[in-house]
Amino acid sequence: MKTNYNLIMEDIINKLENKPKLLLHACCGVCSSAVLEKINKYFDITILFYNPNIYPETEYNKRLETQKDLIDKMKLNIKLMNVEYDPETFNNISKGREQEKEGGERCTKCYLLRLEKTAKLAKLNNFDYFCTTLSISPYKNAEKLNKIGHVLEEKYQIKYLYSDFKKKDGYKRSTELAKQYNLYRQDYCGCEYSLIESKEKQKEKQEIQ
Repeated sequence: MKTNYNLIMEDIINKLENKPKLLLHACCGVCSSAVLEKINKYFDITILFYNPNIYPETEYNKRLETQKDLIDKMKLNIKLMNVEYDPETFNNISKGREQEKEGGERCTKCYLLRLEKTAKLAKLNNFDYFCTTLSISPYKNAEKLNKIGHVLEEKYQIKYLYSDFKKKDGYKRSTELAKQYNLYRQDYCGCEYSLIESKEKQKEKQEIQ
């Protein structure tokens, strides 16, 4: 039986006695939109835009600007923590796994890379919780993400906000908000390998048609 991480999150929220500080890793503006709408009133949120996997740099900058644009348009008291674009870090963990399909071990290592950076910065800057928006995507494995979060919670002694933001139409809501705020929506996960895979799938669809 799969764990319902959305119910765990709701239980955590129901037991809050104040508005704790949350460092929320965001992969893009679209994914963070429904997440912010859902939990902003419960947490004092700072978004961490740490995504060294994104390729190329022009795409990274476009997604970062979209994240900033969303924060402005939602008119929420949300802060943004941006770290330097460092694609070499992602390239190092991907060596030998370049040919893997999306969702494999390369992706798991990418989850860990970004979540561990979030946990470290959350601990260093005295946040109460850390979390990621990644689970809102139907293509991301919430079980893997939360298990990584649990390991990092114990390693760095900082609370992880267990979650599965795709639950209760979270992903659908993110697409609605993207249209409402006229946000840029990418058509691949982020890395060079997912871009290649996305182009191959698009080509196959065109050939069938």
